[in-house]
Amino acid sequence: MDAVAIRNDLRSGDLGRIVYLHGTLYAAECGWDHTFEAYVAGPLAAFALRENPKEQIWLVETDHKVNGCIAIVESEAESDANAAQLRWFLLHPGLRGRGIGRDLLGQALEFARRVGYRSVYLSTARDLEAAAALYREAGFQLTDEVTHPMWGQLVSEQRYDLVL
Repeated sequence: MDAVAIRNDLRSGDLGRIVYLHGTLYAAECGWDHTFEAYVAGPLAAFALRENPKEQIWLVETDHKVNGCIAIVESEAESDANAAQLRWFLLHPGLRGRGIGRDLLGQALEFARRVGYRSVYLSTARDLEAAAALYREAGFQLTDEVTHPMWGQLVSEQRYDLVL
């Protein structure tokens, strides 16, 4: 995977590819089952159906197919309209270690600041250590951790928060 392009527009096949990447990569790396794909697919479909100027997705494309992504979406909590959620952050293993993830995270946070969010939060799993290192480097703080059965495994789900 050499030439990398980043785009913000969804095209036919992109949603399926994003769900496929999440399903196959996390099955291989973490042992998660098909229920993780459903966890990704539902909110991703809802995002694709709405037009919200305070939301954006970044798609990493190599060889004319999506091999990574990240998004900023409005918080689902009605109590905090000034909070954004960072979602669907993933890079194909062949793209990792090249600074692409750091760049994507920076672009997403810059967008969140530009559209007026005051904070950003995300959910991740403790096993995803490289991603957590990027979050901490960007200033995110671990604020909660709960271990429970999900996606066919016992997962330690972590919440990270960043005040912008």
